[in-house]
Amino acid sequence: LQTMGGNEQDWLALKPQEPSPSQCCGSGCKPCIYDVYEKELAQWERAKAKQDKSLLVEKKEQSNNSELHPDRFCAFSLGSVEQLTEDTYQYKFELPGNSSLGLGLGQHIVLRGVVDGLEVQRAYTPISPGNAEGYFEVLIKCYEAGLMSQYIKTWKKGDVVFWRGPFGGFPYRPNQHGELLMLVAGTGLAPVLPILRAITEDEEDETFVTLVGCFRTFDKIYLKPLLQDLARYWNIRIFYVLSQETSLEKLPWSYQENTHIGRLSEDLLKTIINSCRRRPFVLICGSSAFNEDMGRYLKAAGIEENSCFVF
Repeated sequence: LQTMGGNEQDWLALKPQEPSPSQCCGSGCKPCIYDVYEKELAQWERAKAKQDKSLLVEKKEQSNNSELHPDRFCAFSLGSVEQLTEDTYQYKFELPGNSSLGLGLGQHIVLRGVVDGLEVQRAYTPISPGNAEGYFEVLIKCYEAGLMSQYIKTWKKGDVVFWRGPFGGFPYRPNQHGELLMLVAGTGLAPVLPILRAITEDEEDETFVTLVGCFRTFDKIYLKPLLQDLARYWNIRIFYVLSQETSLEKLPWSYQENTHIGRLSEDLLKTIINSCRRRPFVLICGSSAFNEDMGRYLKAAGIEENSCFVF
């Protein structure tokens, strides 16, 4: 009996731990961390029933070969950190050789961090082109009290960071929509950048794009040089809505014409929709409050849910 008890303890020690709520990033990943847990639990139960620990060997928590995998975390080395605004950074991760993440448009990946012994997971969308070779870049806003932010703020060049994915994304095809209306707030800019780049790099793609970027102030607009470059294309228009800026006169003249001071209201959105060259298909990415507001305003403007995609 003694040996049986010991054996039972051994098996319990090998039993997968149920994830805590902080470990779920809430982005609807498939598989979610809970799906991975269910799969590992079933594997553990089969192995225990057969009293054969070798059946557990394929359980790999993480891998060090810098290749993305949806079921497990893989290690990537941090190549550089660039501060964009007071609280937002662009992180560049290295990929071995000339390999690329091969992400679909607007797909996100999940980061794992440990803060004070608590594991946290969050989803971020790389802003680099999906076919970028040897690296990928992520735009991250750090919050004063954010758990994940505390972990991210400790990063230094050369640190190893664990990601899994990819998940989600917008199934975009060239010329599928006459016009895309992109409504983004803050770092919600990230998922639409690869789509914008794909459209401008494809001479055959004649989709019109109206991007509406909502930021607090002019200083908080991310990646201005890139956005200015994109706005030079014949089929791309970019508007800025700055909620805490005081006057247009303070802005560089090249921004004054396409910037609105205040919030993106129902009336302003209607005006923008009416100025679109075709009936738009709408992409939305921001906080949950922003996404809900946009959904309501669009409905009021007669744009149905099947003409919208929320990241």
